[in-house]
Amino acid sequence: MSSKSPVQTSDAETKTIILVSYPKIILLYPTFIASILAAILAYFFKIDNDHNQTIAIVFLTLMTVNMVVLAFDFPRTTSLIVFFLLVTLGMGLLLLSIYFPELLPNVTSMLKRINPRANSTFYVCFATMLGLIYVGVFINIRFDYWEVRPNELLHHHGFLSSLERYSAPNLRISKEIDDVFEYMLLRCGRLILHPSNEPRAFVLDNVLGIDRKEAAITKMLGALQVQIRDERTAST
Repeated sequence: MSSKSPVQTSDAETKTIILVSYPKIILLYPTFIASILAAILAYFFKIDNDHNQTIAIVFLTLMTVNMVVLAFDFPRTTSLIVFFLLVTLGMGLLLLSIYFPELLPNVTSMLKRINPRANSTFYVCFATMLGLIYVGVFINIRFDYWEVRPNELLHHHGFLSSLERYSAPNLRISKEIDDVFEYMLLRCGRLILHPSNEPRAFVLDNVLGIDRKEAAITKMLGALQVQIRDERTAST
């Protein structure tokens, strides 16, 4: 007469892993921080025209670089280095033309015609609008997220807390990092979940801390598969 061994509850069984797919606008946080710093600097240098012009140029350059991150992918580190090199050279030429106009007279004359300027109120308004969007994003993700448990995959979505359940054992996961820049900013990437009993895969873009999340899911499901195998062995 064979007795079935009791199932022991491990830490992996009690844990849950939360996965959130963020919109790309979260990658604009460098511009958000820059707008706050620019507001402070513009307030203290509101009379100095040269410094205000420098603040505006640096802010516009950083915002442009940040927009490029959202618009294009940099799959290789080499392309990212070349891009940063070009941006650094361009900004260096602009600053030289402002503080040493005799070195680059053509660039200086062009900048005098453009003459970008903004006061502290503009930067405060920009930071406030972007901050309100971030608040909306963080409220929205409370109603749309995934939860990985040892035996099931849950999708919470909607204001009425709609719930979809999928089987977690034998769940296949794939990690993709398509943009080196995005990975550098927030360690984010794409996570693909493919339950064994589902014909479709679920794609989660811009998952923060993707390396840590992927390792935690692999460890949890791996521990569950080992436990199931051990229980079958004990019952025979």
